[in-house]
Amino acid sequence: MPSTLLAAALAFWPTPPGLNCQGPPSPEYDLEFDTPVTVWDEALPLGNGLFGALVWGDGHPLRISLDRTDLWDLRPVPQFQTEEYSYATMLDWVRTGRLQDLHRLFDDPYGNAGPTKIPAGRIELHLGEQAAFERTSLSLAEGIAEVKFRNGSSARVWIHATRPLGKIVIQGALDVQPALLAPKFGGPVHDPAAPGKISPGDLASLGYPPPEEHSGENWTGYLQQGWNDFRFAVALTWRKSEKDWMAFWSIATSKESSKPLETALNRCRAALKEDDEVLVSDHRGWWQDYWSRSGIRVPDPVLQRQWYLETYKFGAAARQDTPPITLQGPWTADNGKIPPWKGDYHHDLNTELSYWPCYSGNRLEGGLGFLNWLWETRGAARRWTQRFFDRPGLAVPMTTDLNGEQIGGWHQYTHSATTSAWLAHHFYLHWRYSGDREFLQERAWPYLREVAVFLEAISVSKEGDFRSLELSSSPEIHDNRLEAWFPSITNYDLALMRWLFGATAELAEELGENKQAKHWRKVQAELPELALDSEDGRLLVAKGHPLEISHRHFSHLMAIHPLGLIQWEGGEAARRTMLAALEEMERLGTGLWTGYSFAWQACFAARARDGERAAKALTLFATAFCLRNSFHCNGDQSSKGYSRFRYRPFTLEGNFAFAAALQEMLLQSHGGLIRLFPALPSDWEDVSFDRLRAEGAFLISARFAAGTVRRVEIVSEKGGECRIQNPWPNAELSVQGMRLKDMKRTEEELRFPTSPGQEVVLELDPSFGQEDSGDR
Repeated sequence: MPSTLLAAALAFWPTPPGLNCQGPPSPEYDLEFDTPVTVWDEALPLGNGLFGALVWGDGHPLRISLDRTDLWDLRPVPQFQTEEYSYATMLDWVRTGRLQDLHRLFDDPYGNAGPTKIPAGRIELHLGEQAAFERTSLSLAEGIAEVKFRNGSSARVWIHATRPLGKIVIQGALDVQPALLAPKFGGPVHDPAAPGKISPGDLASLGYPPPEEHSGENWTGYLQQGWNDFRFAVALTWRKSEKDWMAFWSIATSKESSKPLETALNRCRAALKEDDEVLVSDHRGWWQDYWSRSGIRVPDPVLQRQWYLETYKFGAAARQDTPPITLQGPWTADNGKIPPWKGDYHHDLNTELSYWPCYSGNRLEGGLGFLNWLWETRGAARRWTQRFFDRPGLAVPMTTDLNGEQIGGWHQYTHSATTSAWLAHHFYLHWRYSGDREFLQERAWPYLREVAVFLEAISVSKEGDFRSLELSSSPEIHDNRLEAWFPSITNYDLALMRWLFGATAELAEELGENKQAKHWRKVQAELPELALDSEDGRLLVAKGHPLEISHRHFSHLMAIHPLGLIQWEGGEAARRTMLAALEEMERLGTGLWTGYSFAWQACFAARARDGERAAKALTLFATAFCLRNSFHCNGDQSSKGYSRFRYRPFTLEGNFAFAAALQEMLLQSHGGLIRLFPALPSDWEDVSFDRLRAEGAFLISARFAAGTVRRVEIVSEKGGECRIQNPWPNAELSVQGMRLKDMKRTEEELRFPTSPGQEVVLELDPSFGQEDSGDR
């Protein structure tokens, strides 16, 4: 039986220092190198969601690679304008084994030069003979890069946090010679665009004319013609004083101005006239507010540092009013090539993982950039749904350009029927974590309902009258071979459909749409159960098809994470399935994993309460699959055999999945049950977090020490019942901010009502567990 709760005046109890882990990271977590960066993908990253920059070089020259996230070649895919481009054609060719035709029509167009993300060029600063490199660093707290030289001179580079401006300040006795270099869109093509390559080919394959270069007193710029009528311009202006050399740069496009070069140049000239202290103060103020949203403290310095690095990059890449995160975000490759995998939007894992950390990390506004874009591109998705599938509702291409148009690739995944269901999960998560009823009614419910309409229309009754799909795959098992289409529905497709219909019904009930709720519950009931192995209960890829080799993508395990259809609290059978998934990973090994696989494995381990395994996976990610600037490079860079993939194409989803996984170790709330420190390694003795966000719009701060949760603070933004998995079934508590009689306490849960803005503090008797603090 639980012991009596004791009320106490907590004002007399000091707040443990572990709860004060908000705020910017200290300089010890900054990036700092004592050797110059000589390649673009190890550069210091800067960004504000719209602009990006990579700072590298030793001063001979100092390079600043430029990017803008809406710079795209948006030419249509000609193969997708033909009459044979349809789901009916694909279904017929799969059934008749016409693999070469499938590749020709659906896969190979991905090797076209465009559509693709394109870079913006580069600033090169030649700083003279006195510029002897000493070190380079990036302040995570302020988003400012610095290069120092041995004569005491320095270069500071940053992108304004909220304005379309980049700034450079050179201090000291250096002879600054600036140059602005356009991307290599023109000239001879040495590596032509073609299918089957990570980077389709040279930028020159795009066939643009040379840029129009312009310059004048203390400024330079160029205007670049892109595909069709798209143009963009880059401008750089500067002034020299006795104490420093200061410059601003900007990028403008024909989407915002008929004279993009003039627009970019005017921005820079206006900035040179502004009060510099105000500019810097506004920039630093944004980052200070960003870091105040939440914080964590863990005793593992590798994981703590990596979390800061990932959280910084998310702030630099994700904003509410800018394009969402592509494969490389605002840091498109600066190597004369079309970026890896075209720098596009991949919706079979990459975009979804990139936004995982915004929910529990309490940075929902960053995630809104993704959701706003998905909402705004529904028109393109609807047209594609009608043209390709000939069905009502909403499907979304798995690979898309900035406008949401299909761009091709392995057809089993790029033309999957369930992609929109995974995207719908993010609308659902935003509602669950924000409690925003306007968003529920105007965005989440309409989006999920439209996806449900499509999935009901595309599914058919077979397999003993169960609803199924005529074509079903599981990313990216069997690559783009015929056997990647499984004879029965895969657990990937099935989990997404079961979740989608159930969530649509849930939202309908929340809004009082009872008839709609009843319908979608009925459709969900027409689906088969997930396919499990009869011996150990593990999830199969499809009925009769276990995963047989190591694989980078855990698509068959979606029911566990992120969808949460199978939960630890679901009983012995559910736990057996979750543990079997982890055992399968160990048995098959990591030989064909990429970096993001380790970050995602940590999420599975955290859901299964295995803190040791989660921490190990995250350590391997941080130490073997990231470059020295923290960029996830997919392949194993350690030479220790963690993966057979040894390449280094940079993509961001692994970075952000890392942050989400570490947060999962500290706080989970799927299904509305708040779980405090659910997956800590046994040797983590003092752990805390501030203002992580839980479903139900609760902000949670908590501290773990001496083998147990010591204190938890709950802020209820929207009101409603708060449910906490009880970490103190047999301990005395002090409570502040609520009436004790309103709390329902069992050995399993604490439940209590809250009102909007209410703050509740629960604290364990300080003496509890001190005598045997090592026993957990």
